[in-house]
Amino acid sequence: MVRQSLKSRAGALKPGVGLALAAISLLALSACSDPGAAAAGGAASSKAPATAVTSAAKTFNLTPEQDRFTVTVDEAAAAQVPEAIKKDGKLTVAVSPFAPPLAVYATDNKTPVGNEVDIAVALAQTLGLEAEIVPTAWADWPLGVESGKYEAVLSNVTVTEERKLKFDFASYRDDKLGFYAKSDSGITKVESAADVAGKRVIVGSGTNQESILLRWDEENKAKGLKPVEFQYYDDDSASNLALQSGRADLTFGPNATAAYKAATDQKTKLVGLVDGGWPLKASIAATTKKGNGFAAVAQAGLNHLIEDGTYGKILDRWGLSSEAVAKSELNPAGLPKS
Repeated sequence: MVRQSLKSRAGALKPGVGLALAAISLLALSACSDPGAAAAGGAASSKAPATAVTSAAKTFNLTPEQDRFTVTVDEAAAAQVPEAIKKDGKLTVAVSPFAPPLAVYATDNKTPVGNEVDIAVALAQTLGLEAEIVPTAWADWPLGVESGKYEAVLSNVTVTEERKLKFDFASYRDDKLGFYAKSDSGITKVESAADVAGKRVIVGSGTNQESILLRWDEENKAKGLKPVEFQYYDDDSASNLALQSGRADLTFGPNATAAYKAATDQKTKLVGLVDGGWPLKASIAATTKKGNGFAAVAQAGLNHLIEDGTYGKILDRWGLSSEAVAKSELNPAGLPKS
């Protein structure tokens, strides 16, 4: 999800209100990813939630005792771990525990848990290492990787061509944006621009999702269809109230956090998924220092986890199966510089 500075909104923007719906925001001007930047549903918080969040669809274990899946060592991949990383037997991984289900502090207010943490732990184990999970503010990871403080980052980082100049990547999830409607809404699908014509849509100002929606709106108006009514809210409570009261039809933002919210409160439903780099595909990837040799090893380890089924179990556990990849790619095509 690319955070952009949109100086002109082509007349589509109505005075308004802003939005905390969303964003897993982005490094400087690039792609989505800060899991702590106003995650949908107000879920982005370092405060510990309830011991377990239960719904008809999902039960999320948010205790420090995670009872993770058993992982087998990939001997071939483990043998290729660079000596500089292997020597202490640990893999130091930065995560940003501010937005479930990606990463959040557990009920003890100090232990990071979530999808990114589970994948980091499993990746380390399949490489014969012990994961050392380091809570990190999302904006701090680039310097931490470049300085060698972190050997890898699993923090919802989207691959961009600009980032590939400084970092290497091994993909592990598709970057997806989600359209969500009130659970009893008559809206059942959003697949293309025509599906949002005339709709009242809550979106984050200056985000990639807003940019996509603006392009869809222009496409609709060129075809004589009704324009989108863009709505912006300063806080999540106002956004939720607008949707639940019927003043808005849809929200459009990062899917991972919105899916968690929908699963936990059952007040919203997914009606459409869009690639985070629409019309391009966007990839979320383990991020390492460029040229240190670890990205290729991480790719092998991730593919081992995909092949033995552990990866799929982890994503299902956190409600993210819709963002699964068939295989990890080394330095996949990144989103272009905006």
